[in-house]
Parts: sequence; C-alpha cells; structure tokens
Amino acid sequence: MSSESLHEPAELLSEETKNIHRAIVSLVEELEAVDWYQQRAEACSDADLKAVLIHNKNEEIEHACMNLEWLRRRVPEIDERLRTYLFAEGPITEIEANAKAAQAGGGKAPRPAAKAPSSSASSSNPSASGSLDVGSLRSR
Repeated sequence: MSSESLHEPAELLSEETKNIHRAIVSLVEELEAVDWYQQRAEACSDADLKAVLIHNKNEEIEHACMNLEWLRRRVPEIDERLRTYLFAEGPITEIEANAKAAQAGGGKAPRPAAKAPSSSASSSNPSASGSLDVGSLRSR
C-alpha cells in the first residue's frame, strides 16, 4: 500500500513531516479497522461475539479520533478545515462556499449551531437541549 512507505527519501524529510506521515498512516489504519469490525459485527450470527466486535470497533474509533486530534494540533490547515466542517449544519457541500462568502464580506463565517438533541432526549432531560424551557420572556 502506498501510504505505508514514504514517497520521498527519508533523509530529505524533516522529523515533523515523518511524524505527520506516521499519524496519517495510523489514522487510515484505524479507519480501516473500524470498517472491518463494522462488517464483521453486522455479518456475525453470535450475539456475544457481535458485542465484542462492536466494542473493538468503538475502540478503533477512539484511536482514529486521537490521531486526528494530534494532526489537528500540528497542522494548521487541518485545524482550519475541521473548524469549518465539523459539527456544522446544512448541506456539507455548501459549507465551504458559505465560509468563503462570509470571509469576502469582511467577517468570519458564523459557527453553525450543533445539532439539537432528538425530542426523545430532550423530553427525558429538559436541560439536554440547552433551554431552560421557561418560554418567551417577551410580553404577550
């Protein structure tokens, strides 16, 4: 696989570039493992084994997120893109255009609100929505 080896001679690359490469390769490997465990769990007919496979998949997701966070902290371009796309609402393909339009207008793109919890979550936990549920404070 091409991502497992360097594309340029190691002696020409900085330690930072080699470490970033290690993190990217590790991220890809973790995401592949998530895919493998997901497929195995879905195909599994034994409930106990399926539970183990799902547990393993979730561990791989944790590892992938840790690699991604390491990359975000060290590669400003990754940090910028994650801040643009993650937890944004609306069509994914329109997020970049909206951010560029906001920048062109001299302002920073507003950070879209995180997705509200489902009604079942907010009904069982009123504070889950972030609202105090006191109604409008405007006079009627």
